[in-house]
Amino acid sequence: MIEQSVDVAVIGSGPAGLAAAASAKNNGADKVVIIDRNSWLGGILPQCIHDGFGVEETGVSMTGPEYAEKYIQMVEKHGVQVLKETMVIQFNKKRVIIAVNKKGLHKIKAGSIVLAMGCREKTRWNVMIPGDRPSGIFTAGVAQAFINLYNIMPGKNVVILGSGDVGLIMARRLKFEGSNVLGVVEFLPYASGLSRNVVQCLDDYDIPLFLNHTITSIDGRDRLESVTISQVDDNKKIIPGTERRIKCDTLLLSLGLIPENELSKNAGIEIDSITGGPVITQGFKTSLDGVFACGNCLQVYDTVDILSFDAKKAGKHAAEYRIIKKQTKKSQKKFIKVVPGNNVRYVVPQRVDTSGMIQLTLRSEKPLGSLRIQVTLDDKEIVNKKLLWVHPANMIKIDVEIPAMTITGNETLEVKLDDH
Repeated sequence: MIEQSVDVAVIGSGPAGLAAAASAKNNGADKVVIIDRNSWLGGILPQCIHDGFGVEETGVSMTGPEYAEKYIQMVEKHGVQVLKETMVIQFNKKRVIIAVNKKGLHKIKAGSIVLAMGCREKTRWNVMIPGDRPSGIFTAGVAQAFINLYNIMPGKNVVILGSGDVGLIMARRLKFEGSNVLGVVEFLPYASGLSRNVVQCLDDYDIPLFLNHTITSIDGRDRLESVTISQVDDNKKIIPGTERRIKCDTLLLSLGLIPENELSKNAGIEIDSITGGPVITQGFKTSLDGVFACGNCLQVYDTVDILSFDAKKAGKHAAEYRIIKKQTKKSQKKFIKVVPGNNVRYVVPQRVDTSGMIQLTLRSEKPLGSLRIQVTLDDKEIVNKKLLWVHPANMIKIDVEIPAMTITGNETLEVKLDDH
């Protein structure tokens, strides 16, 4: 067994892992290691050849590979150790990581751990689409990798189920490559991806969007031959008589993302049932002492820029934890509970353990017009701000000043979106 001790161990080398590792180094961590099961760094970024990355962070629009390279060069410059093709099997509350690669078993004792495992795509079995099991059915991310990395066309006549951002981007990409994109089918009454992607990827290329529809049958022997779409009512029930058969050879699934947290669950970390990610404090601390979480394993982000901003904070807190832990064993065990109120699906962080300025991120339950975001601490209003427009696809960020107080553990911070 190969053994080593590090100040900060980062699990995952996507944009969140790279940003967290670089930040940990910048904030005083001497020895930082990144562990990733892939043979490359950057996570999904190398297959995202469209631009738009880095605009909020740097003011320059980059492609995914360019954005990844920026951070890869950063971690190399800082001397961050990288273990590629290395699978983390488990870690425990003492922050001992067991991993395996071609060289054998690794035992890594970490002062602190940053979880940055990213997320995975939902498949047809997550939504139980009935029908045959022919070839020609792919998740949108897999189809993106086929085209952009391996120069393989998934198909010629394509239907896309789900209007997530990757699905929208792939509709445009397939159109560029000569495929006939027959339509994007969305279960909800609104597109689940960013509005700009609906305009730039569907409207600009006359690709139809079927809202309030879903696929009720998949048909084909060896290869996909057709799908049947049906309309749903306000109660999400299939409306009889609205069936429509579309001949196609390819179906792409853009059904949403699931934060990758099997390691977190096995370690006993508390998971939020709505986000699918760890429950954290404003310092990105999970329920396991010395373990922090960031990126899409925490919550699914809109843009890589916002993700990187938060990952840098997580890396900073992980480095500071290591330094402080050498001096004291004390840790805060009492929290202010953060809860979603009217029209709010979820709020991160779910706990606050200190006074001062904090930042909350949240999503609305549905598209809403002009309204106000209100934050109350034990029914006392501390934020009341007007928002012109909100949409579930757009993450909302709000800064909140927690007044100086002794936290007893009985306090509640509520966040709501109201039209008054």
